[in-house]
Amino acid sequence: MAGKTATATTRGNGSSAAADKEQTTFSEHTPQGRLTTQRGLYAGPAPVVSKDLYGEVQAGVVTRKRDSVSLEESARVSGNTYFGRFPASYWQRWTTVREVRAELVVTGSGLVAVRASDFEGEPRTVAAQEIDGAKKLAVSFDLKLDKFLDGGALWLDLETEAGQQLTAERVRWTVEPPEKIRPTAVTICTMNRADDCLKNLQALAGDISSLDTLDAIYVADQGTDRVESRDGFAEVSAALGEKLHYITQPNLGGAGGFTRGLYEVAGHTDTEHANVLFMDDDVLLEPDLVIRMTAFSNRAANPVIVGGQMLNLLHPHQLHVGAEYARLNTLEPGMPVEHSLSTANLLGVDEETGKPNKQERRLDAGYNGWWSCLIPYEVVREVGYPMPFFFQWDDAEYSYRAREHGFPTVTLPGAGVWHADFHWKDWDEWHRYFNLRNSIITAALHSEFNVNVLARVLTAQLVRYLLGMQYGLTHTLIKAVEDFLEGPDILRDGGVAAMQEIREIRARYPETKRYDPTEVPGIASNDIGIINGGGRPALQRLVLVKRIVDRLRGRSRFGLGAIPMDEASWWHVALFDTAVVTDANQEGVRVRKYDRDRMFELGKHGLRTINRLRKEGRAVQAQYKRAMPQLTSRENWQRLYEL
Repeated sequence: MAGKTATATTRGNGSSAAADKEQTTFSEHTPQGRLTTQRGLYAGPAPVVSKDLYGEVQAGVVTRKRDSVSLEESARVSGNTYFGRFPASYWQRWTTVREVRAELVVTGSGLVAVRASDFEGEPRTVAAQEIDGAKKLAVSFDLKLDKFLDGGALWLDLETEAGQQLTAERVRWTVEPPEKIRPTAVTICTMNRADDCLKNLQALAGDISSLDTLDAIYVADQGTDRVESRDGFAEVSAALGEKLHYITQPNLGGAGGFTRGLYEVAGHTDTEHANVLFMDDDVLLEPDLVIRMTAFSNRAANPVIVGGQMLNLLHPHQLHVGAEYARLNTLEPGMPVEHSLSTANLLGVDEETGKPNKQERRLDAGYNGWWSCLIPYEVVREVGYPMPFFFQWDDAEYSYRAREHGFPTVTLPGAGVWHADFHWKDWDEWHRYFNLRNSIITAALHSEFNVNVLARVLTAQLVRYLLGMQYGLTHTLIKAVEDFLEGPDILRDGGVAAMQEIREIRARYPETKRYDPTEVPGIASNDIGIINGGGRPALQRLVLVKRIVDRLRGRSRFGLGAIPMDEASWWHVALFDTAVVTDANQEGVRVRKYDRDRMFELGKHGLRTINRLRKEGRAVQAQYKRAMPQLTSRENWQRLYEL
């Protein structure tokens, strides 16, 4: 088991010998009984989460609580829900388990049934038991995992008839344990989101008695508004005790925060069979995620990266994507794999098929976002640490590098956290620099890196940004390409200087600033009226040429107008002298003004830079490949952490 300390460890970035002695030492556990793969829960971690994601009431009066469900007479509740389903297909494909046990404790009378689906979603009953007058009766079903290879899940259904009442509690899905249990550390990277981070620590502390496989929690605090400054921190530290390690360090972005957990575990482990579970600071956490992901990793036939799914925080019933991949050479992340749900209402039905939105087919992911992602230590030993990207594409790069060494990524259904909806974040922000620069580096490291294709992609983006009067975003693109061409030295400081520089560059461009819609500088609020677009043009290339010619000649159709966020496409914005565009977060507006001189200046600068990429890209690619072992080494991260 893990070595013990008396209280939570708090450290700055300069680690001392005394602090090292307080560290958890990671060792494998001897299993104590069967391994819990997931709990049967009937309510979420917060009231904003629909209980229908856990147990669906199909008839009658049902009382759903976190760890129990009670049915009045003539009622029916189904576990065929996002969190209620056991992902049988994934367990059959990726683990050595061939039988799972559904366990529960029941009181009263009614029917308990285990049902299953196949890859087409067709249900079948695989086991059932009538309950009559039970009092805290333990019921279990041993279920074969043998007909789920292409897809399908298992779940529990409960029913009562007239005159019956039934309560089920302590629902568990368990399997035979491995010979040894992997120690696991959760790593939370935080940057000036002290309240959000504290809430997730409190969620873990509130469920810590159930998280048997969790040995340590590392908080890498990179902000100026520290988590430790909050009133509730002392209480949660006492609750987590020896498990909590609070570290302050320089701001090295998400890559630096998450990598700190890998760094600490690697430096204090007696076994290579350890896990590090990355978790964002601003998620709404379902603590059962820890149980589900660690259990899956513990029984995996071979080490794999285990990814959790993301649900949209502003729309808690929506699944962001079932599994995703990246088109590396065209710089396109977040592509749903074939048959994947995407921005799907988990309580609704597919508009085309009329079937419920359940992920029945098993999917192979290309990578998984680090909102929740478990990385086995064997992967780190083989492929090294993440790239010092600071922010964006670090997750994709690491998964694709790991895959090249024989470690795939598995995105596990039902292991979900709620994260801020991506489409409510505006694209025209400073972090777009890191998205572009790091995507090009990732393409150079892990794709064919066809520089002609890449140049066409970047040129198309350049033209769209210029037509849309996004001059700051255009400069952001140019800077990203130029810094890629600087070679691996641009990553030497982990991205700190680049973050400061791109913010300074963008501050020169007025349209990068957000305003209250009634307080737009130089424009009377009553003069701003909405001018809607006509939708995507049928002859897009012809329209593109026309818009370019009009812009070059300084011609426009509208002097001033407001444009809703979802209609702010280049073909519509290019018709304006001044466009007041709603920000994606719906909190304000940006003012885009046509500037012919800036357009010409940035256009020429951008084309020269992209042409440099076409000519020099292959040579620079070779530089990054040579530098990757050093950039991803423990010694490099030790230097960045100033240890």
